Amino acid sequence: MSETPIFKSVRELGLSIKSKDISPVEITKHFLDRLEKYGPEYNSVVTITADLALKQAKFAENEIVKGKYKGPLHGIPYGAKDLLATSGGIPTTWGAKLFENQTFSYDAAVVSKLRKSGAVLIAKLAMVELAGGMGYRQPNASITGPCKSPWDKNTWAGGSSSGSGSAVGCGLVPFAIGSETWGSILSPANNCGISGLRPTYGRVSRYGAMALSWTLDKLGPLALSADDCGLILEAIAGKDHRDPSSSNRKYTYNKKVCRKNKLGIIKGVLDSMDEQVQSNFVTSVKYLENKFEITEIDVPDLPYEEVTRTIMLAESSSAFEEFTEKGLARHLTAPEDRYGPYARTTVLAKDYIKALRIRGIMAHQLNDIMSEFDALIAPTRNTPASPIDDEFRGSITGSSRDIMGAAGNALGIPSVSVPNGFTPENLPTGIQFMGSAFQENKILSIAADFQEESDWHRQHPAELLPKTEP
Repeated sequence: MSETPIFKSVRELGLSIKSKDISPVEITKHFLDRLEKYGPEYNSVVTITADLALKQAKFAENEIVKGKYKGPLHGIPYGAKDLLATSGGIPTTWGAKLFENQTFSYDAAVVSKLRKSGAVLIAKLAMVELAGGMGYRQPNASITGPCKSPWDKNTWAGGSSSGSGSAVGCGLVPFAIGSETWGSILSPANNCGISGLRPTYGRVSRYGAMALSWTLDKLGPLALSADDCGLILEAIAGKDHRDPSSSNRKYTYNKKVCRKNKLGIIKGVLDSMDEQVQSNFVTSVKYLENKFEITEIDVPDLPYEEVTRTIMLAESSSAFEEFTEKGLARHLTAPEDRYGPYARTTVLAKDYIKALRIRGIMAHQLNDIMSEFDALIAPTRNTPASPIDDEFRGSITGSSRDIMGAAGNALGIPSVSVPNGFTPENLPTGIQFMGSAFQENKILSIAADFQEESDWHRQHPAELLPKTEP
């Protein structure tokens, strides 16, 4: 490869490695340089795992030279959200200063799976402290400080997988692993102008990942394209006896799937949206109408946000019971995070059980509706990236509506976000395609088609483009 590997897709890099146009060691060194140069500037990196990365890259290179090519991720560097356990003395901070020296003697399941695929762990990436589970309202709630969007350092990268989104968008890693309980993959994808996939609940083992909400947490990829997300999902999906919630359904990425060519839009989904977000979505819908029958739909009048919020608050209270009882919240960065854990202990058992019961009703009624469509579509977020010094209140804290996010996460169904335009201030916006459970291939195929005929995902901030040699 005579060109730089920066801002090349996983598929492109994989083909170049397979044909021996570039070596895993060369690629790894390119990205190590980028991480050192830009990581601190964007607050997106916690730990650069240089020694491990070079060791893994050399091992991958030797395998490939010997004809033992493992597939599209072989020899490609990636970053992991810093709630994923890593062995070898590499810290796993959970995004909090309190845990800056925390280490584990084992690797998270996704880290192990990626190692087996030949991928190279190059960095642990920034995140909102404790994945935002303590009720943060400011981008500063992170061990690295506020993580910045690649498109404007005065705006936020989104959360809680902030560093995963920023690092991919800045070209510091070809792909990253994030987690989502409610919006934590799709939000950074939107704000950083990249693609992000929230898989079906249980599709990917969460063994070795910090638990925030046992029945809501999901792990998934962030990358430059939906196609890349499919390649990565194939590598990390699968049953794991150490995570009882993991599914034994085998996943193989395949863009060529049978589709109804029907999309649904929930009535009122654009209410209270930023004007440019609305405009870019309407433009996207006009394009999609060339290939799809698009229908506006009503959904049952159910407390989607309230149900999801109650489940998250109750389960996070239980997950962090010892942390709260020991008074460790006083060491967190955001002032609201220092009392947030105590508020969660007031969620009553009867309310949690009621939320679980209503979730069952939601699943039954929405599954019937969604079975008529390939996907439901909506803007990924109701605004572009917000100013980095702004305090905010989102749907999780109860100040705005997010039916797609709440229902999608409560029901554990997949959604993929891809870029669909920019605001006049040159901030990216996104469109999401949400499908039925275990229908990742269907929504990825739609998103990949959308990207094959648009170039939003191929645009990158000018100041982050590699300098060409004179």
